[in-house]
Amino acid sequence: MAAASSKKPQKKKSNEGKPKFNKSSKKQFKTKKNPNDAVKSDAVALQLEDDVPDFPRGGGSSLSKQERDEIRAEVDAEFEAEERASKKNRRNKLQKKSQVMPDDFGSLFGDGITGKLPKYANKITLKNISPGMKLWGVVAEVNEKDLVISLPGGLRGLVRAADALDSVLADEVENNEGNFLANIFYTGQLVSCIVLQLDDDKKETGKRRIWLSLRLSLLHKGVSLDAVQEGMVLTGNVKSIEDHGYILHFGLSSFTGFLPKDESRDIEVRAGQLVQGVVRRIDKTRKVVYFSSDSDTVSKCVTKDLKGISIDLLIPGMLVNASVRSTLENGILLSFLTYFTGTVDMFHLQNKFPTKDWKDDYNQNRKVNARILFIDPSTRAVGLTLNPHLVHNKAPPSHVNIGEIYDQSKVIRVDRGLGLLLDIPSKPVSTPAYVNFKEGSQVRVRILGFRQLEGLATGILKASAFEGPVFTHADVKPGMVVRAKVIALDSFGAIVQFPGGVKALCPTRHMSEFEIAKPGKKFKVGAELVFRVLGCKSKRITVTHKKTLVKSKLGIISSYADATEGLIMHGWITKIEKHGCFVRFYSGVQGFAPRFELGLGPGDDPSSMYHVGQVVKCRVIGSSAASRRINLNDMVKLGSVVSGVVDGITPSAVVIQVNSKAHLKGTISNEHLADHHESAALLKSVLKPGYKFDQLLVLDIEGNNILLSAKYSLINSAEQLPSDISQIRPNSVVHGYVCNLIETGCFVRFLGRLTGFSPRSKATDDNRADLSEAFYVGQSVRSNILDVNSETARITLSLKQSSCSSTDASFIQEYFLLEEKIAKLQSSESDGSELKWVEAFTVGSVIEGKIGEAKDIGVVVSFDKYNDVLGFITHHQLGEHTLETGTIVQAAVLDVAKAERLVDLSLKPEFVDKSREEGSKGKTHKKRKREASNDLEVHQTVNAVVEIVKENYLVLAIPEHNHSIGYASIADYNTQKFPQKHFVNGQRVIATVMALPSHATSGRLLLLLNSISEVTDTSSSKRAKKKSSYNVGSLVSAEVTEIMPLELRLKFGIGFRGRVHITEVNDDNVLENPFANFKIGQTITAKIVGKANQKGHLWDLSVKPTMLAGDSTMDEFHFSTGQLVTGYVYKVDAEWAWLTISRNVKAQLYILDSACEPDELQHFQEHFKIGKAVSGHVLNINKDKKLLRLVRHPLGVLSTDGESKKTGDSDNNISDESVTGHIHEGDILGGRISKILPGVGGLVVQIGPHTYGRVHFAELKDKWESDPLSGYSEGQFVKCKVLEISHSCKGTIHIDLSLRSSLDGMLPKNPSEICSDLDSSTNRAERIEDLYPNMAVQGYVKNITPKGCFILLSRKVDAKILLSNLSDGYIDDPIKEFPIGKLVVGRVLAVEPLSKRVEVTLKQSNSKGASKSEVNDFSSLHVGDIVSGRIRRVESYGVFIALDHTNMVGLCHVSELSDDRVENIQTKYGVGEKVTAKILKLDEERHRISLGMKSSYLTEDIDNQLPSEEESEDDTEENGVMDETRSLLLTDSTLGMDIEYENGPSSVLAQAESRASIPPLEVTLDDIEHSDLDILASQNQASNDAVDMDEKSTRRAKKKAKEDREREIRAAEERQLEKDVPRTADEFEKLVRSSPNSSFVWIKYMAFMLNSADIEKARAIAERALRTINIREENEKLNIWVAYFNLENQYGNPPEEAVQKVFQRALQYCDPKKVHLALLGMYERTEQHKLADELLDKMTKKFKHSCKIWLRRVQMLLMQQQDGIQSVVNRALICLPRHKHIKFISQTAILEFKSGVPDRARSMFEGILREYPKRTDLWSIYLDQEIRLGDEDVIRALFERAISLSLPPKKMKFLFKKYLDYEKSLGDEERIESVKQKAMNYVESTLT
Repeated sequence: MAAASSKKPQKKKSNEGKPKFNKSSKKQFKTKKNPNDAVKSDAVALQLEDDVPDFPRGGGSSLSKQERDEIRAEVDAEFEAEERASKKNRRNKLQKKSQVMPDDFGSLFGDGITGKLPKYANKITLKNISPGMKLWGVVAEVNEKDLVISLPGGLRGLVRAADALDSVLADEVENNEGNFLANIFYTGQLVSCIVLQLDDDKKETGKRRIWLSLRLSLLHKGVSLDAVQEGMVLTGNVKSIEDHGYILHFGLSSFTGFLPKDESRDIEVRAGQLVQGVVRRIDKTRKVVYFSSDSDTVSKCVTKDLKGISIDLLIPGMLVNASVRSTLENGILLSFLTYFTGTVDMFHLQNKFPTKDWKDDYNQNRKVNARILFIDPSTRAVGLTLNPHLVHNKAPPSHVNIGEIYDQSKVIRVDRGLGLLLDIPSKPVSTPAYVNFKEGSQVRVRILGFRQLEGLATGILKASAFEGPVFTHADVKPGMVVRAKVIALDSFGAIVQFPGGVKALCPTRHMSEFEIAKPGKKFKVGAELVFRVLGCKSKRITVTHKKTLVKSKLGIISSYADATEGLIMHGWITKIEKHGCFVRFYSGVQGFAPRFELGLGPGDDPSSMYHVGQVVKCRVIGSSAASRRINLNDMVKLGSVVSGVVDGITPSAVVIQVNSKAHLKGTISNEHLADHHESAALLKSVLKPGYKFDQLLVLDIEGNNILLSAKYSLINSAEQLPSDISQIRPNSVVHGYVCNLIETGCFVRFLGRLTGFSPRSKATDDNRADLSEAFYVGQSVRSNILDVNSETARITLSLKQSSCSSTDASFIQEYFLLEEKIAKLQSSESDGSELKWVEAFTVGSVIEGKIGEAKDIGVVVSFDKYNDVLGFITHHQLGEHTLETGTIVQAAVLDVAKAERLVDLSLKPEFVDKSREEGSKGKTHKKRKREASNDLEVHQTVNAVVEIVKENYLVLAIPEHNHSIGYASIADYNTQKFPQKHFVNGQRVIATVMALPSHATSGRLLLLLNSISEVTDTSSSKRAKKKSSYNVGSLVSAEVTEIMPLELRLKFGIGFRGRVHITEVNDDNVLENPFANFKIGQTITAKIVGKANQKGHLWDLSVKPTMLAGDSTMDEFHFSTGQLVTGYVYKVDAEWAWLTISRNVKAQLYILDSACEPDELQHFQEHFKIGKAVSGHVLNINKDKKLLRLVRHPLGVLSTDGESKKTGDSDNNISDESVTGHIHEGDILGGRISKILPGVGGLVVQIGPHTYGRVHFAELKDKWESDPLSGYSEGQFVKCKVLEISHSCKGTIHIDLSLRSSLDGMLPKNPSEICSDLDSSTNRAERIEDLYPNMAVQGYVKNITPKGCFILLSRKVDAKILLSNLSDGYIDDPIKEFPIGKLVVGRVLAVEPLSKRVEVTLKQSNSKGASKSEVNDFSSLHVGDIVSGRIRRVESYGVFIALDHTNMVGLCHVSELSDDRVENIQTKYGVGEKVTAKILKLDEERHRISLGMKSSYLTEDIDNQLPSEEESEDDTEENGVMDETRSLLLTDSTLGMDIEYENGPSSVLAQAESRASIPPLEVTLDDIEHSDLDILASQNQASNDAVDMDEKSTRRAKKKAKEDREREIRAAEERQLEKDVPRTADEFEKLVRSSPNSSFVWIKYMAFMLNSADIEKARAIAERALRTINIREENEKLNIWVAYFNLENQYGNPPEEAVQKVFQRALQYCDPKKVHLALLGMYERTEQHKLADELLDKMTKKFKHSCKIWLRRVQMLLMQQQDGIQSVVNRALICLPRHKHIKFISQTAILEFKSGVPDRARSMFEGILREYPKRTDLWSIYLDQEIRLGDEDVIRALFERAISLSLPPKKMKFLFKKYLDYEKSLGDEERIESVKQKAMNYVESTLT
């Protein structure tokens, strides 16, 4: 891409209120942007305000000029997205002053509503692309796991394999095809796609990845069968291939397509492939659309103008008729399909080379054909293309390659501020390119990239692009010294960038000459350093900064062929062993320097002088390119590989002159000439003295004689061959040779005299096979080490093919190499000149020959040029040809036998035509050979067909890979003498690619049959079973193939795949990244811990040190509560983090258990990323599911209750939240606000999955605030402290929490917050003892009535404020002035610790001393004074009277109430009643006042006292209802007195007398029965009225008023005594306020409303009750739910659905079991048996461990007289715990006695008594049921059985007594005496 131009400096204006750009990237594109700008994930191109129009017709801009200039400046640098080398060029260009061309905006604009024409054409850039946008693209790359799509504007998108097809097709295609993407997509294919998401490119800052989807279900969303018209072009996936055509899938379920085969002759169709077709016919009945796929027709079909077409029906690639509306600055505006407009930018015009006058070609209203390029549904922007190639539905061709240089490129057009259009003189046609330069000149340009969709190349004109040594990866050569810039640092090394833009890796060890602890000090980002290229493989370049290597002038070795003897060069040590060092050179070439060449002294350790990574100077002593090995030693030792020359030949051996300094001689026995027995004999026959063996293995040294071996298997594994027993590891597979055979087994030798023994049972898979027929002495074998006994020096081996099969193709490879050697030796000249004929017969080539003699198995072919070479064509290879002698044919070469000078040929078209096509392209033989297998990979499994069956191998063809020819051995090392499996021509086999064609393989593709690893049948037995080569516990050597977040993927053996779980790397899961030390391609030793499953065929492996050492056991599950464990995160959702503790053990961590800080909880998912190591303490264990529940904080000492619950629930489901033992008082927890309670209810905070605590209103904040709930919202995370944990008698647990930050452990992170909170905090009075009179307090209003209010002082302390103490002035409406939750400040008036009562005043007047003396001064009272007051409390021993104008209370004993005897004090006196009394006694020390109310006391002073009473009444009137309120508040709660009464009457009296003079206090208003208050208030009012009438009317009126008052009092008392309910709604309202937690009151209220036919009001009352009743009153709430059930069952519409809705709600708040039982009871009462049966079925499944539920099931069946009792009993006994069986059986039997069949009940009792014969309780129940039935004979027989038991005397006494009582009930004296006699006999027998 061309460098971006700069812009002129402009004045910045405020952008407030202007539209902003939204980006889906999480990183900024430009550093100049504000980093705090919000970045939204669902990026919309532009968020338009109300006055900005949508974009239905394209084009216009709604931005200001200044905004457009800023946008252009950003987009200039983003014009072509693929530029790699022009970043520096951009920065240089931006510094220049040039005017910006108003072209690329980075966003899509529209002015469709206003009708204004746009000024610029829309273009797709990284700035405005957004999810949901539909694009047209070209497939640029087809990879195994994804597709690369070239998009408009030079963008590139990625399509995951899962998004390439709809899920309906993906499974089928993936199952049938290996790499299915390559089979259904191809490079250059045009596809329609939709944007899924955008994310940041991790490798390059500022870049974004565009993830696309090709799923038709997304592209065709909104398309229906009605929208499909004949002649329309649609794209579909081939769903299946049928006999007459193909079924197409369009991503929609509403219709399918059918493509007849006669309509698709010109295309090759596969399942899943995208096919474009024209609609020929629509069958709306069957919902099938018939298609034609003719390419010409498809490319010419224009979309018809449909009426009412929506933008959803527009698909990228549609061909439309359009007309030019106007020309724009950078394109044209078109209208199409009547309703739509779209823009075409300059890169998509009809002319590929538009000049500066291009606008003249597009006059208004000109008709053109265009295809849709992109659609943005969010802005309704549409882009079109007029490109001729795209209009004809073809991708533009590419005639240039990246990196090519064109000197004579013609400038066509210059776009100011953007670049210039060039005409690149490419062949065969010129190519347009875009760069930045002046107009009218010829320039030299280098191709930087190519935009496939536009057919537009991007170039660069910078001089550095031509001069730099590296521009692309192809320019990189090993050993090249280059300068590069460091762009990133990581733990594995530094990423550097060459001047051309190519990136490379400098590993950590190559960042310095010596290992440095902090490489970042020298390698700083941006530093330019000198590096040397180490290698380049698959575009992965590795460089070094080691000074010695960079400045080295010595030779370079980049291949084994370069390693000539005597060459001196630098290398670096990669591995140090005791016997030498491994040295690495360039391009992965490696050599070995033996110990004696290191210059060490005797006994010195090589690691003491050398270290890994050290640069050393080396000299090549010897090398072998064929074996890819550089030999650095020149000393013969055991196990070393030497070369030698044949010195002589004896009948049994070949004498070799070893090439060494000592000039030693060695011998090769006949068996050691080759691995193949026949090949060894043939080689021996042609050997001559002077022949040189390049590689020979020293097997043994006997003095000066050396035993050598030429076996390829031993030489190839020389480094792994053991020479000492200490070098052998069990479960490893080692090459060796058979040295002796005996009847009981086989001896296998390795190096020296090290020998192992394979018993007969371990030698073959068929134990009955004869070993002498299965093996021969000297045979090469692979042996599996079973056991090593160091004490006896015995090695036990297995030679079974099932465990020792080959894992490579070395066996057949050696065969072909040996064949070539033999052929050379057979030739007359030593240089092998006569083998030149082989070059004309390369495998796969076509040769001309003449048909000769016909044989039974084929025909012979002769060749004119090579008379001594014969060809042969088997009948299978003739195909359908009928040949006559002398016919000239063109045949393909399948195999060449060089020694026999025989060529196998084929006339099959697939071989002959393939070779001709390659030949017509001018390919050489090497290229053809390479292309035949260029798409094959080593270890790839392929399906092959047997073409020729040879004696020792098969010639195979691979149809899926262009019929490549491969070779596979029939036999293996251990099965050479076994009867081989029979193969036939044309047979299909499965094989694995082991070696690609190369010099080392004699130019052949070598395969390994999968059947080689299977058991081979011997002639004596056919019952050998196929087994796997590996078992659990075996050690294997595996290669790392993939590193995933939670596992390593490995391969081992033949096609075996395994995985190492992240917990199987270290013994303790303490490493953050356990896979950091592993690399792809690394070979590791692992232990098999689990066999392959059927789905993934993956073996479970372990690399734990203890596991490899054999010290650890597998599949252990030993965890204890409180144990600290560590695991790795493998899944995270919004609530849970799932950890893997081991392969089979999982754990879950709840969000609220992960931390206590709200910030950490808020970012829970970000904190727990996949693969992160997390430690926690075990809270709960589920052994069945192998699942743990973890918490982050230590459990500490569990409470007793919690511990008992934990033991009971340890094996249950882990989500059971009944366990709260890990929560203790004082714990700091993380919580989440679940509910904000109304009023002063506080908060309900969730602290566990199903555990909740409550935060009191006073515990919300430290300081007293007017609205402490402000700042809290539902779902908010908070940090809380556990204040108290209480257990109710019902088993529920209540947890009180606090959010106050001043508490220990609750301090916030911000110190300023700490200071502000602590300074303003006010101490809470947690106990009533902390309060004292006159103390200043603050609190929140809890309850308010017209007579006073109550306030919250703290969590446990409330206070009362009388109406008179609410304010210094008069309050008109206390409820309005003091709403619930208001913060008030006052002082304590009085404290009564005994009754827990506190009184507070809010008055501000400072008259504390006067008021105190006034209200509590005993001196103002005298014995004999007549005082007035109100009755505060009525007790059985007297009444308490609160004296007016004081805070003192006196007691009037029952004996002083009246001159007459008082029978019922409660009926005569009522609370609040105004009375007059005489002071009888004053006790100042004990603060007691004794009063009397007898008439005799008052008669003499009544006249004097009346004025005081009147004055009291006047005071009452002045103060409003103050005294009335006081009288109401001074009533004791019934509950309190009941509790006092339990201590005894004397104690009650003592306490009452002690409180007689204490200031009167009261409990909260909630405890007062308002119905009683109303009655007493009416009494008081009546009394007041009576006094007024007495003063204002006659005596008669006063008498009548008294009678009315008595009548009202009597009626109220009768209603109260009869417990009658209120009669009006107001009375009910008062009642529910007084008893808000009483379900009885609420239900009566509901019934009252139902009687009034107000059903909705009844529902509202039920909802109010559910909200009002305290959450802890579970049974009260349940009663309301039951009443709600009944209401909906009677009045719901329809009743069944209404009841179900209420039922589902009730399950969320109450015990599910109780709710189910309640609903069942309602169904039974209303006789809805069907619903009851259905509910019972659900209950028996949900509560299968509940005995009560099963009994209800039995009871229901008996009530309905249904069968099936026994089946239910059997099911119940299976489900119920064993300890509940007795209860269930006995209760079921009782039900049977009552409602069922007695005989069935008897059998149940008999069965349970047989098991528990000494359970007298069971005998008693049994007897009671029989007695109830009344069958005397049966009853007496049962009693006789019972008393005959051998039971303890106490139990026998019970049975005899029961027997005697029964007989007495019958009255039979004879029977009674008989029972007594039997009892006496029992007593005598026990005494004797």
